[in-house]
Amino acid sequence: MPMYQVKPYHGGGAPLRVELPTCMYRLPNVHGRTGNPATHAGHVQETPDPSLQALESRQDDILKRLYELKAAVDGLSKMIHTPDADIDMTNILPADEPPALSTSALDLNSVLGKDYGALKDIVINANPASPPLSLLVLHRLLCERYRVLSTVHTHSSVKSVPENLLKCFGEQTRKQPRHEFQLGFTLIWKNVPKTQMKFSIQTMCPIEGEGNIARFLFSLFGQKHNAVNLTLIDSWVDIAMFQLKEGSSKEKAAVFRSMNSALGKSPWLVGQELTVADVVLWSVLQQTEGCSTAPANVQRWLRSCENLAPFSTVLALLK
Repeated sequence: MPMYQVKPYHGGGAPLRVELPTCMYRLPNVHGRTGNPATHAGHVQETPDPSLQALESRQDDILKRLYELKAAVDGLSKMIHTPDADIDMTNILPADEPPALSTSALDLNSVLGKDYGALKDIVINANPASPPLSLLVLHRLLCERYRVLSTVHTHSSVKSVPENLLKCFGEQTRKQPRHEFQLGFTLIWKNVPKTQMKFSIQTMCPIEGEGNIARFLFSLFGQKHNAVNLTLIDSWVDIAMFQLKEGSSKEKAAVFRSMNSALGKSPWLVGQELTVADVVLWSVLQQTEGCSTAPANVQRWLRSCENLAPFSTVLALLK
């Protein structure tokens, strides 16, 4: 017996017919019978709106000017972040590309990178308790090749700096505008455990250690060596920084023997030309006061170094 009864929805024995939909939902056709767009359809436009075109053109002009301004600001950003930034806006943005300075300027571009509108500035942090003499010698050598803007600053972490170190670059009487120099060399006396160097203030990690910085600075001279001599130069720089400067008396004696042997075959440590190995080893010998106990060939080499003006000028700072 059924729980309850209801009347049937269809009458008699006729089959049930249900109209099934052929689409999800229906919309009125916006096209006419011929397939052409309806003239009353407001969302269809045959020609763009002139006011919209003018707005797009104005936006393109603004974006172009913004890109040009960004390029100029990127060129100036390095100068603004250096301690000696004095910007002459009349010369920073010339209308045309500035002419190349010389072949030596192209060498700088290959090493430091081309930076339009900004002076390539090398910034070195050094501790006055242990002045990096090799970097001062290299600064003098750079001044002989490039037009160098040299400045010295004292960081707040240092209470006092000897007068001779404050004037290690000589009397700085700058008369030329900044943009006429090829290279900036900024020395900051600062309480740091190791000498540090940067030439791209925003993007690079500092190069640490007097030997590593000396390698980099000497590369600006464009001196070419074969693989064997390059290995010897690097080896001498490492020997100077780790064995001669920090080693025991037995290690220092071994270094003197090696130097005496090498200098008996050539006037400089590696071949017939002055290299960064000579500069760094001379600097360490002056710092460790090991010149008096050096053998004969090393003594002759020391005199050859001091006969050069960059060495003799720096040597005068120690007196």
